[in-house]
Amino acid sequence: MPSATIKIFLVYGDPKRLRTAELSNWTGKAIAGPRSEFDSIIAREESGKTGIYFLTGYDPETGNSTVYIGEAESIRDRLKNHLGKDYWNQAVFFISKDENLTRAHIRYLEGRLIELVKQAGRVQIKNQQSSGARLPESDRADMEIFLEKVQQLLPVLGVEVLVPTKALVKEETELDLLSCKTKGLGATGYLTPNGIVVLAGSQAVLEERPSSKKWPWAHNMRQNLIDDGALIAEIDHLVFHRDTEFSSPSAAAAVIHGGHTNGLVAWKNKDGKTLKELESL
Repeated sequence: MPSATIKIFLVYGDPKRLRTAELSNWTGKAIAGPRSEFDSIIAREESGKTGIYFLTGYDPETGNSTVYIGEAESIRDRLKNHLGKDYWNQAVFFISKDENLTRAHIRYLEGRLIELVKQAGRVQIKNQQSSGARLPESDRADMEIFLEKVQQLLPVLGVEVLVPTKALVKEETELDLLSCKTKGLGATGYLTPNGIVVLAGSQAVLEERPSSKKWPWAHNMRQNLIDDGALIAEIDHLVFHRDTEFSSPSAAAAVIHGGHTNGLVAWKNKDGKTLKELESL
């Protein structure tokens, strides 16, 4: 993506409350806020316009992160229809300041966004299907630019549903791969802006360490990955079924080792240097 200047306005001075975001030389605008300030969100003039919206939160049945992606000719009216649903706690919507988004445009955007969120693989999507829309070539090009701006702004507003868990800036062979080994088993991964990705095919111990009773978060993380199908049991060990991102090297190492582990020491590069040693260079 090209470099960009972002202007964020904190309506009440609190970065967690109602805020607006814009990019230089772009006619779009984002409005974001927590569900607790729903009235303030829909009271804004922008909410009466045509646009796309994201409702993010956690599924009460599974506990997984979830998102609903929608489009509306009046964001305000559509958001009111979602008040009876309890899975979301934050709303973010995008409109065009020059009001050049048509119904066909937002239907196209909704379809593309659902597709991109599926590809990113970070969250559960509440609406798997979209109405979609066919657009002339020139309009598609304009909407792809709009999508690019949405992808730049969403993470800044705390919504990472479009951020891929797998790095796209480099081919896997060009990444600085790291390894984590224990009891004859091995895992491979690489650092990301959000933490570390453990690659599919990596191994983890089957039996947990006694320390997992003292620090049960490692056990809980392993169990969640097993329940989700990311970790699959084989004869005497576990295998990562897909690329899996962790918030830190230590979190990943704890899953691999079966208990609390210092990830800065457990992960090493191809030359055998630990992350701790690499960070001190």
